[in-house]
Amino acid sequence: MTELSRKKEDKSQCLLYPHNCILSEGRSGICKARKNKQGIIELITYGVISGYALDPIEKKPLYHFFPGTNILSIGSYGCNLHCDFCQNYSISQRTAAGFTVKTEAEKIVRDAVDALHNIGIAFTYNEPVIWFEYIRDVSVRAKEKGLQTVIVSNGYVNEEPLEEIISFTDAFNIDLKAFNDDFYRKLTGAELGPVKKSLVKIAKSGRHLEITTLIIPGHNDSEKEIASQAEWIAGELGKDTPLHLSRYFPMYKREDPPTRDETLERLVKIASDRLSYVYVGNLSTENGQNTRCPNCQKTVTRRNGYSIKFQNLDQQGNCSYCGTSIYKHFTYFSSSIKN
Repeated sequence: MTELSRKKEDKSQCLLYPHNCILSEGRSGICKARKNKQGIIELITYGVISGYALDPIEKKPLYHFFPGTNILSIGSYGCNLHCDFCQNYSISQRTAAGFTVKTEAEKIVRDAVDALHNIGIAFTYNEPVIWFEYIRDVSVRAKEKGLQTVIVSNGYVNEEPLEEIISFTDAFNIDLKAFNDDFYRKLTGAELGPVKKSLVKIAKSGRHLEITTLIIPGHNDSEKEIASQAEWIAGELGKDTPLHLSRYFPMYKREDPPTRDETLERLVKIASDRLSYVYVGNLSTENGQNTRCPNCQKTVTRRNGYSIKFQNLDQQGNCSYCGTSIYKHFTYFSSSIKN
């Protein structure tokens, strides 16, 4: 069992993420979801739900983990980062004060089993790591029912709790917010180093991994930075790690103009020189959505929003032209395969 706190004189230290908050009795940490109660760091949002929906798996976004299926998605309140551009600030930068209704883990699992074309449960919307005890309890029960578990996270977590999270999680989408430490310090209140360590640890575990970067004009959109990021991903995580470059819209405290289409197209091209699968997010067009075989360049999946059409694939998720493995985790319900 992972140690999540330790006594430090008359205070307690949270060991869940690299802030390592030292809290007096009754005080909450940076995340506002964990509080020192009689010397124990207690999760005060256990079972408190902010969002509950059956989503397309592509919405996480996960394009290479059972594409074309659904996943029951749940989230709570709070975050261990304070990004001034947060796209979900209404829940991530909010406390759960006043919420008394809690959802039992068993109900989540029952709903997931009964949901149409559903492969499992995703912990998303706000930062799941701060919800550690609850995601563990739900995930253990989900695995007993043969369900897949997904975490959509910023990856800012200490090594020991991450090891346990990996043990009950099948797939991750990690939000790599930038590839420069100055961005992390000024815009998120965190550091890049721990996130890179988390990414390497997840990749080495063999769990499915995809990465998302929200492109904010003037802050993380330089060609040099994206080239360095893609090169690092290819070298440390593997060139087949899918990367999603997502369009930013003004939100929360930041009023920079939205990312231009041509900026995303240019950055996708640069990243694609080093990575097999690079996608564009938050655009209403098909550009940057389709999957091509990295070997023979045949289009194997067409996407229009969350509508999926497979083609040039066999039933194991391999390219039917050259045999290259495209999807290691593959099934299909309503989508058809056409050659």
